[in-house]
Amino acid sequence: MSVSTPTHRPTHRPTAGVPAPGAPADPAARRLPNALAEQVALRLDVAVTALARFLTRWSVPALRVALGLVFLGFGVLKFFPGASPAEQIAGRTVETLTLGLVPAATAVVLVAVMETFIGLTLVSGRLLRVGLVVLAVAMVGILSPVALFGDELFGHGMTLLGQYVLKDVVLVAGAAVVASCALGARLRLEA
Repeated sequence: MSVSTPTHRPTHRPTAGVPAPGAPADPAARRLPNALAEQVALRLDVAVTALARFLTRWSVPALRVALGLVFLGFGVLKFFPGASPAEQIAGRTVETLTLGLVPAATAVVLVAVMETFIGLTLVSGRLLRVGLVVLAVAMVGILSPVALFGDELFGHGMTLLGQYVLKDVVLVAGAAVVASCALGARLRLEA
């Protein structure tokens, strides 16, 4: 006795847009994902271009104002004895840099005046070049504790005061960007 395999073919109704197994793919169905991908890519490109234009226009002014607010805040705090965590290091640094000619108490007031002036020029945009020159001078003093008192700041691991001084590297970089634009450099989009 022999057993034969049935030879009937199953009936298959393809789902809309999905070809039956073995059937040729519909060219229109293949173009649909490509067209969708192109639309998404085009919209993404438009959004990225708009964002680039916005950042080109507003990033440096925003950096200038933010930097100004930081300096204004730090400067004003130094006018109130005991309010600034950097009061002692600022006084010691200026006193050391001037070889003791400027006492620490006077140095803190000078630093407060400088930082407040720098902050006001950066926030307002007025006397900006003068403020940037004062900022360049202040940066020498601001970063000096790393060289003068490095063992106290970083001797047995990084202290909180060491972190406070080290963050000034970011202020220097931000100030360099603001200064370059104030002196004529411009951000521009590449064509």
